[in-house]
Amino acid sequence: MHLEKLCLSAVEIARKTGEFIRREYSSFKKEKVLFKTEHDLVSYVDIEAEKQLIAELTNLLPAAGLITEESNAAYQKGLNWIIDPLDGTTNFVQRIPHFCVSIALAQDDELLIGVVLEVNSEECFWTWKGATSYCNGEAISVSATQQMKDAFIATGFSVKNTELLKGNLELVETWITNTRGIRRLGTAALDLCYVARGVFDAYHETNLSAWDVAAGILIVKNAGGTVSDFSGGEDFLFGTTILATNKVLHHPFLEKVKEVF
Repeated sequence: MHLEKLCLSAVEIARKTGEFIRREYSSFKKEKVLFKTEHDLVSYVDIEAEKQLIAELTNLLPAAGLITEESNAAYQKGLNWIIDPLDGTTNFVQRIPHFCVSIALAQDDELLIGVVLEVNSEECFWTWKGATSYCNGEAISVSATQQMKDAFIATGFSVKNTELLKGNLELVETWITNTRGIRRLGTAALDLCYVARGVFDAYHETNLSAWDVAAGILIVKNAGGTVSDFSGGEDFLFGTTILATNKVLHHPFLEKVKEVF
């Protein structure tokens, strides 16, 4: 496979789907929202965007399977596109202009390509195995922040499982009192990209799915960052916890996370 060519083709596919989402956003009504669970939203825009991505990506690489949020959620071995057609659906529904398309290609748990398009700003992050990470064609890198007191943090809270909420809130208190600040922006894929670009110095979350993080993980790593699960291991793509940092701060942040989880 020619990964660079595949990646740049996936970028164009993401942009095409982004145009569809942007058009629908201008006229979307809350009354059209559906509920997968009490707090987990989905819309016809998610569903239609996923159909478009599946068709385009299957045509691009017919040998690859699909792991997608809305229609093919089960893990499967082999070569797969891992797709989130609209990460940040709640933001979309609530008229907060911060949501994205996320596309990754993986061979089992080895990530080969990552593409994340912020739909409204049209900022597109991409990378492939062995490359650097880019935002709209410009190389990006993680921050050089050296100390926790100077760090800027991102996180999120699961709508699927609240069992770990107490620990997450304890970490929020830690970051509020020991760092420059913390934000919850509502899309894991973009949080990871912002670590890669040096906007955030660290990001953590629990109970995510592969389509939330797959593309962003590779973008962070290829921008010089470090990604682990909450034990410091490698079970973050199909696992339940993720910590991404600018590398320099990974150990101190991991130690704080381990104190809680």
